[in-house]
Amino acid sequence: MGSTLPAVAEELLKEIKKAFQETSQVPDDLLLGLKFIFGPCAVPALDLVDQRSVTRVTSPSGRTLYQVLGSSGKLYTCYSSCHFCTCPAFGFSVLQKSESLLCKHILAVYLSQAMGACQELAVSEEQLTSILLAEEEDGG
Repeated sequence: MGSTLPAVAEELLKEIKKAFQETSQVPDDLLLGLKFIFGPCAVPALDLVDQRSVTRVTSPSGRTLYQVLGSSGKLYTCYSSCHFCTCPAFGFSVLQKSESLLCKHILAVYLSQAMGACQELAVSEEQLTSILLAEEEDGG
């Protein structure tokens, strides 16, 4: 997860991971904490996790990115290493207005990591480059 999130958010995600490993569920108090810290993107992010919408894409060189199938049906690319998403909400709410720590897609990535709910996709370096270039052409 890196050090881009506030310590309280990092700690909450660690607690969610621990609780999920022990009981295969997230206790209500941690869900409330999630809603308190991440606001309106918490519930939609959990929905994305439930729908198994997060895919971890890895290449032979070890490069990793995440693709999240959004509720609109569009595929967004997320980089957990630098805390970035290609969705319009991230650009507006996180970068421009600083209203949110992150968008629902990045939160879904972090929650999927904590709950072991990521789909896995291994691609070649060329395929990874194509994914990255497609995002650039879309304005991401």
